[in-house]
Amino acid sequence: MVIVMAPEATRQDVDAVVEVVAAAGGSAFVSRGVSRTIIGLVGDVAQFGTLDLAGMRGVADVMRITAPYKLVSRENHPDRTTVRVGGVPIGPDTVTLIAGPCAVETPDQTLQAALMAKAAGATLLRGGAYKPRTSPYAFQGLGVEGLRILTDVREQTGLPIVTEVVAADDVATVAEHADMLQIGTRNMQNFPLLQAVGAAGRPVMLKRGMSATIEEWLMAAEYIAQRGNLDIVLCERGIRTFETATRNTLDISAVPVVQRLSHLPVIVDPSHSGGRRDLVLPLTRAAVAVGADGVIIDVHPHPEQALCDGPQALVDGDLDALAGVMRDLPPLVGRTAAALTPA
Repeated sequence: MVIVMAPEATRQDVDAVVEVVAAAGGSAFVSRGVSRTIIGLVGDVAQFGTLDLAGMRGVADVMRITAPYKLVSRENHPDRTTVRVGGVPIGPDTVTLIAGPCAVETPDQTLQAALMAKAAGATLLRGGAYKPRTSPYAFQGLGVEGLRILTDVREQTGLPIVTEVVAADDVATVAEHADMLQIGTRNMQNFPLLQAVGAAGRPVMLKRGMSATIEEWLMAAEYIAQRGNLDIVLCERGIRTFETATRNTLDISAVPVVQRLSHLPVIVDPSHSGGRRDLVLPLTRAAVAVGADGVIIDVHPHPEQALCDGPQALVDGDLDALAGVMRDLPPLVGRTAAALTPA
C-alpha cells in the first residue's frame, strides 16, 4: 500500500502516519520528493484497511498496490491453472465446449439435447435442475428429479455434468450428482453459498454478477478458494448496461483482463449474454479469438417448446456451424478443442 501526502503536509503529519502504521504491526518507508512525500507500507494490508489512513491529516491519497484476492491472483500463482472436470480440461491449452439445455424438462428432451451437444463437440453437459428466475411464476426447475435425469443422461452419453446450485442447503445433494457446481449471476455474492461450494469437493463455475466489477467477481472466487477449493472456472456471461438490443452486454475485454489478474480459467457464455440465437455463433467466435478457455452454450431439440430461454437455444443447423467453429478456430489461437479423457 502507498500513501501520497498532500503538498502542504507537515513533518508532524508524516510522523503521525508512520506511528499509526507501526502500532498496527507494519513498516513505513518515507520517500520525500520536491513537492510531495510518499510513504510505502509493508505488512498486513487488511489490517491497514481498518486504520482510516485516508482520513488522517495531510493524507491526499491511499493506493493499494497488491491484489485483495490472494489465492486466485497471479501475484502468488504466476502460471495459469487448468481445471479438470470429469476428465475434461479447462485451461490455457484448450478451448472447451460446454453445452446442453438451459433447463432439464424431461428425460427425452435432456438426452436429445445432450446428443446434439456431443455431436457439435461438447465434452461437458450443462443442464439446470434448479432455476433461479426473475419471476416467481416462471419454471423453477425439477430439483432432485432433474438431477436424476442428468445422472441418467451422463451414463448414456459419457458427458460429465455441470449444473447450478442455488442454496447452501442444496450443495451436498447437488454435489452427489454433478461433476461441476455452477454459481449463477444472481448468486455471485451469496457468500454462504460460495463458502459451501468451496467445501464441497467439486470444481466450481462462478458466473460474473450482472452488475459486478471484475474485482468483485474475483473476490467472490476468493471466498470459494479460501475454503480449500482452487478448482474454479470463471464465466463471463454479460453485464447489465443501458443497451437493450441484447439481453446483456458481453464484456469480451473481461477475458484478457481477468487472465492477466488471475490464474483461473475464464470461459464465456454467448447464450445468456446475447439472448438471441443469431448472436450465439458470432459471440462464440469472438470468445475463442480473444482467448477464452471455453464457452457454455444452450441447446434444445425444440426451442419453441422450451420452458426456459428458448429464443437463445441452438438447434441442429446452428450446431453444424458450431462444430465448425470448435474445429477450425482453436488452432488459429494456438489451442486445441478439449477432449474427454478418463478422469
